[in-house]
Amino acid sequence: MEEIKASGRKAFIPYLCAGDPDLATTSLALKQIDEAGADVIELGVPYSDPLADGPAIQSAATRALQSGTTLDAVFDMLRALAPELQAPVIMFTYYNPILARGLDTFCRQLKDAGASGLLVPDLPLEETSEVREACAAAGLELVLLTTPTTPKDRMTEIARATQGFVYLVSVTGVTGVRDSVATGVEGLIDMLHNVTDKPVAVGFGISKQEHVQQVASWGAEGFIVGSALVRALGEASSPAEGLAALKNLATELRAAAP
Repeated sequence: MEEIKASGRKAFIPYLCAGDPDLATTSLALKQIDEAGADVIELGVPYSDPLADGPAIQSAATRALQSGTTLDAVFDMLRALAPELQAPVIMFTYYNPILARGLDTFCRQLKDAGASGLLVPDLPLEETSEVREACAAAGLELVLLTTPTTPKDRMTEIARATQGFVYLVSVTGVTGVRDSVATGVEGLIDMLHNVTDKPVAVGFGISKQEHVQQVASWGAEGFIVGSALVRALGEASSPAEGLAALKNLATELRAAAP
């Protein structure tokens, strides 16, 4: 992310839910978005109560769980695929699966599977120290989120503590495809740039080229796209059609802010 910021490019950070519709398709989809120009890839672990996610990713998680996707199976899939990917992978998971596995064990297994980072959306700032230490011991970076309702002092602390980049949530609410990007995001990007030199990537609601161009014009160093890609892949009539739709959308989004 620092190299991308220094070059003046904008980072394309796509998200996919592992196991939707199955892990074999996820593996092919990860290759496609990597080839389409992803700079960082977020790989979501399907979870029964995804608090930060809207209908599209909730549905994807439900389909993945119904198809038998487990954490160990996600690790196995990633371990086999990671050597073929150019983009580093961040695992997106809620804290309960980490707690159930054991923090140190989880981080070691995640690194062994080939991931470079971890993102835990339901982990409050006050409880990140232990997780960050475990990540550091395993060779992972912990990415933190800030939102439109985060007070400036707290936003500053989050920006100081995050690693890799600051994940700026663009809306007060859950993930999902939206018609436009809230105008207040421009001020939030400026606020973060005033308190940190780390790259800022905007997510939640980024789903089309106009959105990408908007946040890029506001100075964000990266754009994160989840629900639109998840829908393209998971809601198609067949895995083959889903992969084709995913490739087309990822290519369009990458081209919007080279």
